[in-house]
Amino acid sequence: MRDRLAIFDMDGTLIDTCRVNFMSYRKALSEEGIDLTEEYFNKECFGKGYKDYLPPLVNGDADMMERVHKRKVALYDDYLGEAKVNPALEHFIRGMKDMYYMALVTTASRENVYGITEHFGLKDEFDLILTAAEIPKLKPDPEGFLMAMRHFNIPPERTVIFEDSEVGTEAAMRSGAAVMRVERICGIPASLH
Repeated sequence: MRDRLAIFDMDGTLIDTCRVNFMSYRKALSEEGIDLTEEYFNKECFGKGYKDYLPPLVNGDADMMERVHKRKVALYDDYLGEAKVNPALEHFIRGMKDMYYMALVTTASRENVYGITEHFGLKDEFDLILTAAEIPKLKPDPEGFLMAMRHFNIPPERTVIFEDSEVGTEAAMRSGAAVMRVERICGIPASLH
């Protein structure tokens, strides 16, 4: 009987989606005449919700922000070949299911989450997937993590959360669970890994 919960963030933790997200947003923004550099994206955007980082890029134009985000979601699957799964966490998920409930809690869109987890054969490994569509308060609020704990009736002291970003780590720590920080290698040339 499982009496523990493991919660995983997706982008940058379970799956290195830096290039997928960057290329999708770069294309969507270029269609609006806006240039997005990879350096800017990695520093200012990755790991945050689009409503936090798109407004300055679109000069506060709310309609354009939603248009760009919808276009990015539509383009995402075109760049899945750029993604890489974290092999250690994939092994943990597949090997520890008899002891842990497995949950994916992410600020990514439902469409992108289901697309990429299917791409890597991970979707059915999770007992629960919560995306930006289901979580009323996004990171750094711990609500998504707390929702997962309530779903399984597992307390924070029997929960471990895997996160990579500052806002995600803050949310995880605020939940009261154990936190495992995954160092993200986004934007570092492959020769330096």
